[in-house]
Amino acid sequence: VDYRQKAAAAGRIPTNYLRRELGSTDKEILTSRVIDRSIRPLFPAGYFYDTQILCNLLAVDGVNDPDVLAINGASAALALSDIPWNGPIGAVRVGLVDGEPVINPTRKEMASSALNLVVAGAPQSQVVMLEATAENILQQDFCHAIKVGVKQTQQIIQGIQQLVKERGVAKRTVQKLFLAPEEIVELAKKLASNKIYAVFTDSSHDKISRDEAINKIRLETEEQLKEKFPEAEPYEIMESFNVVSKDIFRNLVLNEYRRCDGRDLTSLRDIKCEVNMFKMLHGSALFQRGQTQVLCTVTFDSLESSVKSDVISTAVSGIKDKNFMLHYEFPPYATNEIGKVTGMNRRELGHGALAERALKPVIPQDFPFTIRVTSEVLESNGSSSMASACGGSLALMDAGVPVSSAVAGVAIGLVTKCSQGKGEIEDYRLLTDILGIEDYYGDMDFKMAGTNKGITALQVDLKLPGIPIKIVVEAIQQATAAKREILQIMNQTLAKPRPNRKESGPVVETIHVPLSKRLRFVGPGAYNLKKLQAQTGVTVSQLDEETYSVFAPTPGAMHEAREFIGEICKDDQEVNLEFGAIYTATITEIRDSGVMVKLYPNMTPVLLHNSQLDQRKIKHPSALGLEVGQEIQVKYFGRDPTDGRMRLSRKILQSSASSTLKTLTDKNSIVLGGAVPQTSTSSQ
Repeated sequence: VDYRQKAAAAGRIPTNYLRRELGSTDKEILTSRVIDRSIRPLFPAGYFYDTQILCNLLAVDGVNDPDVLAINGASAALALSDIPWNGPIGAVRVGLVDGEPVINPTRKEMASSALNLVVAGAPQSQVVMLEATAENILQQDFCHAIKVGVKQTQQIIQGIQQLVKERGVAKRTVQKLFLAPEEIVELAKKLASNKIYAVFTDSSHDKISRDEAINKIRLETEEQLKEKFPEAEPYEIMESFNVVSKDIFRNLVLNEYRRCDGRDLTSLRDIKCEVNMFKMLHGSALFQRGQTQVLCTVTFDSLESSVKSDVISTAVSGIKDKNFMLHYEFPPYATNEIGKVTGMNRRELGHGALAERALKPVIPQDFPFTIRVTSEVLESNGSSSMASACGGSLALMDAGVPVSSAVAGVAIGLVTKCSQGKGEIEDYRLLTDILGIEDYYGDMDFKMAGTNKGITALQVDLKLPGIPIKIVVEAIQQATAAKREILQIMNQTLAKPRPNRKESGPVVETIHVPLSKRLRFVGPGAYNLKKLQAQTGVTVSQLDEETYSVFAPTPGAMHEAREFIGEICKDDQEVNLEFGAIYTATITEIRDSGVMVKLYPNMTPVLLHNSQLDQRKIKHPSALGLEVGQEIQVKYFGRDPTDGRMRLSRKILQSSASSTLKTLTDKNSIVLGGAVPQTSTSSQ
């Protein structure tokens, strides 16, 4: 599935160099994944023919988010095609405004919604896919929102069914479904059942040894099957062994309530947590659950480093700049494999987005830094995205981020027994904290994260063409109990955020620069600010007309920045000058256009233009016999409102009566640290 946002749909032109749509954005990839997860479970078993769905956004009103419409559009397109598919499905977004569920809320309503839930439903009120972000809402409110959402999807399904009926679409007859033949499966069962059962019931195996033992049995069995069925296709031999392995694994859970690692159905794996792994990092944590191990780090940077949204995403979906991000990395060695290390793939982006959504509700809105959490999976055997949420929560608290509560996540699996013919679920088992093999052989990957109080994120992927709401509610209850147990273990390592950030962390201060001194502080073409950044790594950003924010990556850099700013501004003192008063000025430089003068010793020289030197028109100051060091009297006419420069005149004194001569003593300067300087008075 590929979902693409077209700039023309939002009435915009792309802002890149070529002014056209280039690669997919994160939003497009995540939406593509949601559509894929909604429709994939309804394809018939053994259907492996290439099928592509393209969702192109043609027009957008800027009020409604088009992602839910794309799911329904994909459903309608498949239902109206001759492609074998057991749909249709319907999808709605559910918000929670003032405690009440709102179906397909507008962008404005979503701004005040505590819930962003996308529900994909199948006929007979079955759930196919769930994707949710929540502001720590209660379990009962969440379950109610799902029920309301599933009910609304039925209307969409009925509408698509009516459309299909009117069109009279006939599905094509598939030439071949890639399924294992019964006779080969029966022989594989006789040859390998006992051996496979022995491996799956031996809880001493870890992931690698179990995989090696099963592969050894696989190779032996496949050789025997090839001898017996020499004309069979390779996939038929391989699939027959897979069917036998899957049946044995599932029957263990269904009939004997046993899991391959010896746990009961609701037990967690052993959990170990460690924080402050590396002293130089702003925050770090290691979270290990069984054979899943994740290292999370936290980095602070200036608010200027926040993720900037492109104009198209803003126009289409209302996406704004964000100053909290979580990046998930899954290297090949995490599963004991080799592989080409390229850019981020769709899976990594989706897992990172889920963990980010889990943590975002507990991050304070007014935090003065951009926060980046990196989650590197060092070892994986199930649910590394939920381990990233747990490790990320610990790393944030280790870094001193005042999170409102700790967050933990867990994955719940499902094994079902369906009736012959009808395909209805007769029996099922829910599994807490699933292994990779339980995800592979099971029917559901249900991930939920939240605090002790409520839920912050949820993602449900199914391999079945739908499950009843009852199973979803049970899974939420089971996940809630597991989540609280995990939080208790995490709290033993670090129960609350550290009161202070680390000494190696960044520093932010504000600096007050009077309007008249801005040019001196910034420098021509922002030369001073660029030089400051090049020398110290410190960045300066303007907050308002006279206030700047100074960000330093370390306290040492801030100390250097203070010295640098003090150096460029040390001569830039200012006194309170009286409008219309006459002052004695000292000439510091002769220029073709006029003379540079100072009214007091530590003042930055200002230009007294030729036109203001004398009543007569002169081309050069030397015509008046002016020299460097000479003192002249000038009249002060305030400052230019546009650039803050002093307006002085000598010419006016040659025609007007003399006024009181002023002398200057009191001074003040640019202040670092946020205090606004008090204006001083001049003495006569």
